Amino acid sequence: MSVAIRDPRATDHGEWLALWNGYLAFYAVDLDPAVTAATWARILDPAERMTMRVAEVDGRLVGFAIHHHHDSTWVATPDCYLEDLFVDAQSRGHGVGRALLDDLVAICREKGWSRLYWHTNEANERARALYDSFVPSDGHVRYRMSIAP
Repeated sequence: MSVAIRDPRATDHGEWLALWNGYLAFYAVDLDPAVTAATWARILDPAERMTMRVAEVDGRLVGFAIHHHHDSTWVATPDCYLEDLFVDAQSRGHGVGRALLDDLVAICREKGWSRLYWHTNEANERARALYDSFVPSDGHVRYRMSIAP
């Protein structure tokens, strides 16, 4: 399986949306369609920090990595946060997730970003096996508080 990693194009919307919906289903999340539309718009907007890389096999999108960079109080250069990584079920185990992560590591090096970090569900054993092959968990526990407008 030959995997090509590239920037998204506006014409990728339909294929990305199918992958995105698979991602949301995997995590059993029901997201307002307006949030999905806003996410897609931010991904395509070059003025936004949020961006995405897509994985393509035989002309078909099979995965994505949505990330953004931000300043840190712990290092002098930006950190990169991998917010969402997803590979469709048929393509898992064929190096697509690894290719997306390798690509993001290369981007971080190219841009001079200090660190790359991400979170995953502790029960997501398959993804954790991939992530553990890059770096062990740092032991941090995430807390998330929703703030209603």
